[in-house]
Amino acid sequence: MSTFTLPDLGEGLQEAEIVAWHVAEGDHVVADQPLVSVETEKAVVEVPSPQAGRIARLLAKPGDRVKVGSPIVAFEEGPHTDIGTVVGELTPRPARPASPESLGLASPAVRAFARERGVDLAKVTGSGPGGAVTRGDVERAASAVGAGAGVGEPLKGVRRAMAVNMARAHAEVVPATLWDQADIETWWSPQADVSARLIRAIALACAAAPALNARYDGKTMTRQVLSQVDLGIAVDTEEGLIVPVLRDVGRRDAASVRRDLDVLKTAARERKVARADLRNPTITLSNFGTMAGRQAALVILPPQVAIVGAGRIDPQPIPSPEGVVFHHMLPISLTFDHRVVTGGEAARFTGAMIEDLRRET
Repeated sequence: MSTFTLPDLGEGLQEAEIVAWHVAEGDHVVADQPLVSVETEKAVVEVPSPQAGRIARLLAKPGDRVKVGSPIVAFEEGPHTDIGTVVGELTPRPARPASPESLGLASPAVRAFARERGVDLAKVTGSGPGGAVTRGDVERAASAVGAGAGVGEPLKGVRRAMAVNMARAHAEVVPATLWDQADIETWWSPQADVSARLIRAIALACAAAPALNARYDGKTMTRQVLSQVDLGIAVDTEEGLIVPVLRDVGRRDAASVRRDLDVLKTAARERKVARADLRNPTITLSNFGTMAGRQAALVILPPQVAIVGAGRIDPQPIPSPEGVVFHHMLPISLTFDHRVVTGGEAARFTGAMIEDLRRET
C-alpha cells in the first residue's frame, strides 16, 4: 500500500482545506485523473492523481484542513513510497519519515482541527475505527468545553487568508495615507467607465512616481522598482475579498483592460480564478466607493508598497464667476509604506492621478 501526500500548491502555502473528493474508496483511478478539490487562500484547485491504482482509503474529509506533505490518499497498488506532486506536474518524491504528529489515534487533519478549537486530544474518546479520534469527536468536545460560553467558528478559506494577511501587514508595514479628490465633471455620467479611467490614471501615476510601483523586502531592506504595472483589483465576494491581477495595464488600451477586468471579476465571484491571475501584483486598487464610503486608510499587503482607494462620487459645490456650481468629485486615497516611499513621492503620484482624471478624454 502506498500513500499520496497533499502536494505543494505553490507560493509558500502550508495547508489547504479539503472541498470535495472526486473519487471514493474502492475506485480505480488513472494517472492525472482529478482526485480532490482543495481550497487555498484564494482559489479552489483540483489535485490530480500521481499514479494509476485502486483507492484503499481517503484520509481526510471535506472541511478538514490538511498540511502540505500530510497523507490524503492510500492506494492499494503502486510503489511503496509516499508520492507527492506539484500541481500540474508529476514529480515523484522520496519517502519522508513519519513525524510524531502523524502518529497516534488521530489524523494530522484532525489534530490540526483540534488545535484550532482548543481541544486536548488526550482527553477525547475516539469513536472511529480502532478508537481513532474523528472530527466529529473534536466538535463534540469543543461544544462541551464551550457550553454556555459560546464557541467561535473557525475561519476558513478566503476569510482565514484575510486574517493571516492582515496580521502580517499590521506587523510589517508602516502605513501613511494621503487623501485628495479629482473633479471629473467633464466626463462623468452614470454610464461612464470609472474603473477604466482609474486604471489608466494609476498606470500614468506609476510612470510619474515609480517608487509606488515596487516591492520591498523588509528583512533585507531591499526594494525592486518595477516598470510593468500589474494591478491588483479588489473584488468583493460572498466568501470575502479576492484580488485578481490585471497584467501590464500601462501598455494596454481601455477596451483590452475592460475585457480582462470583466473576466477576472466574474472568475473571482465564481471562485474560478487561475492561480497565475492571483500572483504578484505590483500595486492594488480598491474601488470601494461603488458600495459606500468617501475616504479610507486601506491596508497594504507586502511586498507591495502602495494601495489606491476610490471613494463614492458625489456632486460638490464649486465656486465660479457665476456663483456656486456643482461638479462630480471622485475622492482618492493613497496608502503607502512609509518605510520605503517618501511623502513627496506619494504626493507626486496622487497629483499625476488627479491630473489624468480631470482630463475630458
